[in-house]
Amino acid sequence: MEFREEGEVEPVSPTGQYFNSSFLSVAILAVLEFELPINDSQALSLLQDVFLPINPRFSSIMVTDNVDQKKQWKRVEVKLEDHVHVPHIFPSKMSPESYDEYFDDYISNIAAEKFPQNRPLWEIHILKYPTSHAAGTLIFKLHHALGDGYSLMGALLSCLQSAQNPSVPLTFPSLKSSGPQTTHKTKTVSQFFSSVFQTVSEFSWSILKSNFVEDDRTPIRSGEDGVEFRPITLSTLTFSIDEIKLIKNKLGVTTNDVIAGIIFLGTRIYMQEVTQKSSNERCTALVLLNTRNIEGYMPIKEMIEPNSDEMSWGNQFGFLHVSVPKSTEISNPLDFVWKAQKIIKKKRSSAAGYLTSWLLDVLKKFRGPEEAARYIHGTLKNSSMTISSMIGPVEKMALANQPVCGFYYMVVGPPQCLTITALSYMGKLRVAFGAEKGFIDSHKLKASMQNAFRVILEASDQIPPAKAA
Repeated sequence: MEFREEGEVEPVSPTGQYFNSSFLSVAILAVLEFELPINDSQALSLLQDVFLPINPRFSSIMVTDNVDQKKQWKRVEVKLEDHVHVPHIFPSKMSPESYDEYFDDYISNIAAEKFPQNRPLWEIHILKYPTSHAAGTLIFKLHHALGDGYSLMGALLSCLQSAQNPSVPLTFPSLKSSGPQTTHKTKTVSQFFSSVFQTVSEFSWSILKSNFVEDDRTPIRSGEDGVEFRPITLSTLTFSIDEIKLIKNKLGVTTNDVIAGIIFLGTRIYMQEVTQKSSNERCTALVLLNTRNIEGYMPIKEMIEPNSDEMSWGNQFGFLHVSVPKSTEISNPLDFVWKAQKIIKKKRSSAAGYLTSWLLDVLKKFRGPEEAARYIHGTLKNSSMTISSMIGPVEKMALANQPVCGFYYMVVGPPQCLTITALSYMGKLRVAFGAEKGFIDSHKLKASMQNAFRVILEASDQIPPAKAA
């Protein structure tokens, strides 16, 4: 590999350094499922002409400056053949259902592999074998140091078009800010002091959770070291957005509250089926929130503008420590949704996320980025699972005129036994589970989540719609 321009460098953001360190190596898998067999004849030209120009980081490697030891992105000549993988290792002429097992093993293997540091931190895998979900599958694997889900999703979607009319931009549901909302003019003195108290409380609890207080060992958390290096099983469920909206409108909550409630109830159902005592054990979810003040996806050109502070490319997200309600404390399944709403709303009102960012900056300044990465590693390891969600297009999209029938993603590499993601696409919500192979029973976990959704949907049918405010 040859350097394109010797002096063309860009500083690596602090979070980018944390995610590509000796403590953490986190990546994102974006999975596109196609209606028809994949024609990969245009793959290299699309990468060269569309994908690489999106951001210089896709043509850069992370290097350490010899003078001040700071990490930088350095532009290099990209050999696309090193990044594109088209496996021909499965048996031929099998049924789609038979190929499911081979696909599961393949994606488990690439999830566990670490990126070579001598070439840009991304790759794609084109699987031309049919499965029960698709005629062919494309997997983008991108290192989290390149950007967060919002940035990378924006990059990926900029390569896609509307399947019905390629000249028309993709459309998305309304996406409101998930960060703390400030209303200086209307905030009362009592609300101000309540917010301050909540911030101090949350920040203190975050420090304790990251350093001293671990969740109990349960059927979804082994508590062992090195779980990030163990193979995972990646499985998915599909829910109707319309049915989720019915629940949302009946209960007077947000879509994310409903998703969290379903996941919390499903988690407790699974844990109790494995061992009854786990119904009362301490279990914490880290809920990821985008901290940008956003209303939707921005065009890529605007995201990478140097002066675009609110919408800039990079890692701009925060963690919320959310305790999963104990089954012994709840009799009505809808309480899982209402409790999720109450907890998340309360935590969003605090500025603990900003204080945590400040703490990481202090650790980086005085003890180096590795110490800040160790702190984040502790935050993840001491919790039971991570939950993140994103929105996708409302209409069918296509890549090089090849229609995409399914779409989901997974975060791989965190030191946890369970990671859950949710992505909307064409009126469906695809929920993905990255579970440690051999420790978590993925089939039983999926059945528990389906049961939780059914129970909450049926319970919501019994109550009248929430009154408009």
